[in-house]
Amino acid sequence: MQRNVATEVAALRRMTTGQLRHRYAEVVGEATNANNKAWLVKRIAWRLQALVEGDLSERARRRAAELANDADLRLSPPVVREPKPTTAEHSAANPTVADGTGAQVLPLRAAHHVPPPGSIIARLYKGEVLQVRVLDHGFEFEGTVYRSLSAVAKKITGGHCNGLAFFRLGKEAV
Repeated sequence: MQRNVATEVAALRRMTTGQLRHRYAEVVGEATNANNKAWLVKRIAWRLQALVEGDLSERARRRAAELANDADLRLSPPVVREPKPTTAEHSAANPTVADGTGAQVLPLRAAHHVPPPGSIIARLYKGEVLQVRVLDHGFEFEGTVYRSLSAVAKKITGGHCNGLAFFRLGKEAV
């Protein structure tokens, strides 16, 4: 008896996740803990098609295994590291690190999207020109110092929003 894969796949889309997990166990021959409906439908559909039309040839399986063994896989992006301070700077700033015990304290780096301290950020908002002064440790708006641009934007709009986007700075600008 020839199966109609298209009809069965259409029926899969109407099933609940529990029913799909049961069907997966029937078709694949092993249980799954997956609860992602789209993933289950794809895996069951692939298996149904493989049963009707034939699975990968042994030659194709060997070639896939060869390619997988030779592949240089990166599981995480490369780490960008700050240049290490000289030994004298390092020891003076962190005396316990010199002997290999303790943690190194890295200097806080301001976001590269924010202008340097002393700059004024201006934005036209609801017909009013808003001005924020960039300080060494925060932002001054209408005589009050805020820790972040997002805090200033929240004060202005009344709701949470990204300060860089609100003031149209950097790649987050809208």
